[in-house]
Amino acid sequence: MQITLNLPDELVQHFNRDKLSRDILEALVIQAYQSEKITHAEVGRILGLSSRWAVDAFLSKHNADLHYDETDLSRDRETLREG
Repeated sequence: MQITLNLPDELVQHFNRDKLSRDILEALVIQAYQSEKITHAEVGRILGLSSRWAVDAFLSKHNADLHYDETDLSRDRETLREG
């Protein structure tokens, strides 16, 4: 989906215009993740991040709390048993 935004120049001047679309996408993804609208895996798919570690690094870089619950722990334990 494409969305057109009218942004004030006083805001846009603080951003690299070549990266503005990506910056807005990342900010929206962070907000959606923090409000639990999307999952860790969806963060990776939406942003094209290739691994769980890349997603963790991205979220940590942006000071987003990592949601890690018992289900995640169980999956990780099962993966370790298989490996």
